[in-house]
Amino acid sequence: MKTVTDCAVKVEDLNKSYTYGELAVDNLSFALNYGECFALLGVTGAGKTSTFKCLTGEEWADSGNLSLGGFDLLEQSEADKARMMIGYCPQFEAIFEGITVREHLEIYSAIKGIRSDYIEEIIEMSLNEMDLKQYSDVRAGNLSGGNKRKLQCCLALLGNPPIILLDEPSTGVDPQAKRFMWTLISNISVKR
Repeated sequence: MKTVTDCAVKVEDLNKSYTYGELAVDNLSFALNYGECFALLGVTGAGKTSTFKCLTGEEWADSGNLSLGGFDLLEQSEADKARMMIGYCPQFEAIFEGITVREHLEIYSAIKGIRSDYIEEIIEMSLNEMDLKQYSDVRAGNLSGGNKRKLQCCLALLGNPPIILLDEPSTGVDPQAKRFMWTLISNISVKR
């Protein structure tokens, strides 16, 4: 039987506020095993993105305990190791508008430390899986909103990280792209 210390993601009594005094996250706790699919639901301003930012190290929690893959996110040396285990799709695109879809995948493959002799095969597989093959040589700034989200999710999934964090992956996309995204998430959850 797994214990809470064996969990892929552990959030215990997370608190996060900002300098202007607004409390963003108030005593949030949850634990997830590998292979679980979990959603944070709430109105705008409920603290969903702030929680993701604390989990990725983009923001520091005011208090609480956070771990990913058994690494303590409040210890800098362990936080660096934890970040190597995640794929993250932020709420707003973090793409470079002037480079192509393929160039994004090449750069992120190198950053994620994927062996050079596997990069081309992984890129082709990723382009096909995300239905982006026909856009591989298109600059990211020229993609539709739905295809930008697909690219962002593709970058998060690159290298098959054991922990995937998706912040509103289907927001602002058309119904067909939204259905594609939720089917993809369902498939990923079943595979893990």
